[in-house]
Amino acid sequence: MSRRRGGGGAEQESTSQDWVATLADEVIAAHEKEDPDGARAIVCASGLSPSGPIHLGNLREVLTPHLVADEIRRRGIACEHLISWDDFDRYRRVPKGVEGVDDSWAEHVGKPLTSVPPPRGSEYANWAEHFKAPMIDALERLGVPYRGISQTEMYTSGAYVEQTLLAMRERSRIDGVLGRFRTRKNAETADSDDDGEGDDGVDPDEAPFDEDLAGSASGEYFPYKPYCGACGTDETAIVAYDDATTEMTFTCACGSSQTVLLREFTRGKLVWKVDWPMRWAYEGVDFEPSGVDHSSPGSSYEVGGLLVSEIFGGRQPIGPMYAFVGISGQAKMSSSKGGVPTPSSALEVFEAPLLRWLYARRRPNQAIKVAFDAELHRLYDEWDALSRKVAAGTTGAIETLGHARSVATAERTLPTTPQPVSFRTLTSVVDVTTGDPEQLGRLLSGLVPGDPEEPVTLDDLQPRLGCAEHWVEHYMPEESHTRLLAAPDTALVESLDDTDRESLRLLLDGLEQDWSLDGLTSLVYGVPKIQAGLPMDTKPTDELKASQRRFFVLLYRLLVGSDTGPRLPTLLLAAGPDAVRRQLRM
Repeated sequence: MSRRRGGGGAEQESTSQDWVATLADEVIAAHEKEDPDGARAIVCASGLSPSGPIHLGNLREVLTPHLVADEIRRRGIACEHLISWDDFDRYRRVPKGVEGVDDSWAEHVGKPLTSVPPPRGSEYANWAEHFKAPMIDALERLGVPYRGISQTEMYTSGAYVEQTLLAMRERSRIDGVLGRFRTRKNAETADSDDDGEGDDGVDPDEAPFDEDLAGSASGEYFPYKPYCGACGTDETAIVAYDDATTEMTFTCACGSSQTVLLREFTRGKLVWKVDWPMRWAYEGVDFEPSGVDHSSPGSSYEVGGLLVSEIFGGRQPIGPMYAFVGISGQAKMSSSKGGVPTPSSALEVFEAPLLRWLYARRRPNQAIKVAFDAELHRLYDEWDALSRKVAAGTTGAIETLGHARSVATAERTLPTTPQPVSFRTLTSVVDVTTGDPEQLGRLLSGLVPGDPEEPVTLDDLQPRLGCAEHWVEHYMPEESHTRLLAAPDTALVESLDDTDRESLRLLLDGLEQDWSLDGLTSLVYGVPKIQAGLPMDTKPTDELKASQRRFFVLLYRLLVGSDTGPRLPTLLLAAGPDAVRRQLRM
């Protein structure tokens, strides 16, 4: 196997600050030490629980190993990214705000997620598949190749039988390892241990159920939870187990009792703190990040590191902690979606490369903020500025690498908008025109000056235009919408003094010269300069700025009946020359 080093196709200069390359170096070095002949591919892993909408906090669990795996593949080294779907976890409680779900779903609490019916109206076979589907679609759009592993399929097929029998034989040793970390506090909360992000933004209800301190009716520790054959839940307790025959007897809260041979029984799973290290050994995982909770003493990652070596004969993967993913504009999101923001909902307003960039540009231990409010405009501006600098060759190595990892992977280039008009401008135009395709088409010549023989089309503004339309419809605050006055404000026009009337005449005369965004920008800033007898290239003084502000307020009042609004050049462009002349005629 080739061990060629590189930097994702870019120069290696200053890569010491490049977290992706640094982690890739660390993973490759550890793998070379463990597998010097390169007999197997490097394995990066993620775990996702489809207990409900898989949100943007969970996306960091996927994109962190994806970026590292992608960097390794760019260097010509075989690397696989696994995503374990924890769909054999118990259904813990009925989530709020999920369309098609009511309190009747409470009867399924305790069953595997794949045994719970989906929300009403769903096309999918069960609860887990319903919530996996949008994430699978989002990962395809984000350019994330992976091998998905259903834990339901793994357990029920018998893939983990030997590992389960081993854990049961070694239950006393496992109990001893867990006992090194037990405190009164985690004894009280043993059944809420998680593999999720905890303080990292994940609802604790999404975390896997764990009973690492109990497991039987007799008080003996068992690292296994069977699902009841009568009611289907894991409200069970092991009464007896024979290591020689693997005969296991368990009771359930529903009143039933069952005796099975564990070597043949496949309707149960190892508890989380044992299950995770078992999978590390089974899959040969080299790299898997985890949320903030795993940096604490006695966390699943720390305990797993001991169990994987002492019980399962494997080794703990490199596993950096990743930090909080914050959301701005979440209140609007919750009211329109009935839940937390998901990758699918983010891709309705983010171009895929931009969303990748938000995760790629921050080290895993740095917080990320994903904006659904007006802050999204600034993020698009930052992204566009970076793209222009990259195209001009004026970025540093780290910025260049971050951009390269966002727009393409080792396998493919992601779709981008051919004509990336400012998102801020697009949302203003969509808002003022109420998204009318005919008006949008009319404005294209002003937004994107092009070859007359090959005019720009609406398709040239996609997918960004669609993102802008969705943002205006679902996230733009009601008070921020801009609507032209239905008729001229004749009373205001009649009250104007000579200075204001002259400024409007200059503007109307100038409209004939250059009806483009640049032309209108020059005009609205230039009218006060002309009135003051100044050249158009005059740098603004405090006095000139005051005159410009007065002129801008006048235009806003005449056009939209307010002192403020979207950028005037954009507003004029969106309104069109006929509407502007109608509103400003004297």
